[in-house]
Amino acid sequence: MRILDVLLGRSRPVQPNLDRLFALPAAAVTLQVRSQWRPSGVGSVCVKPAEGGAFAGLQGEIDRLLALDGGRYERRTDAYGYVWLIRRTATEDLAGLVTDLHAVNAALTDAGFGAALLCTVVAFTDDTRPLGLIYLYKRGTWYPFAPLDDERRDNPLELEVRAILADDLPIEPDLSRWFPVWGSPGLDAPRP
Repeated sequence: MRILDVLLGRSRPVQPNLDRLFALPAAAVTLQVRSQWRPSGVGSVCVKPAEGGAFAGLQGEIDRLLALDGGRYERRTDAYGYVWLIRRTATEDLAGLVTDLHAVNAALTDAGFGAALLCTVVAFTDDTRPLGLIYLYKRGTWYPFAPLDDERRDNPLELEVRAILADDLPIEPDLSRWFPVWGSPGLDAPRP
């Protein structure tokens, strides 16, 4: 960090450590053993779209490559204009899902679009509602997100999951950065 940054109270952003995604399968085992949550088989990468042909060309290439994989991949744009690259696998193949999400992230980073990466969401379920584990690229940390109906959150559950996974994942310590990701893939299913 430079002296001017220190004097002005600025910090440099954490560089995305995409390999931290590979800690998730082991953390999921901990989550399953200590609670009722298990992987749902849905994961996604959220990207802030950039202007220009290079990003559109990269999206097209990702679409072509992943479409060859049995139709378990789709691209969706949400109400805020963010692009979600969604991957679906068998629920017991969390390691495969994480590998595929890592590949999408690495392709975007290698193409110079690392700054456009916002988060990766991996969905879990207890058969009645969804739970997401969110990886923030710019922070290099994870946090749980437990959506309820009417854009409310289950904060006690999020804190419980944080405690369960604290030894397995680098959990975001600043709760104000636990942003809601309303309607993200795998977390937007209707709940009873």
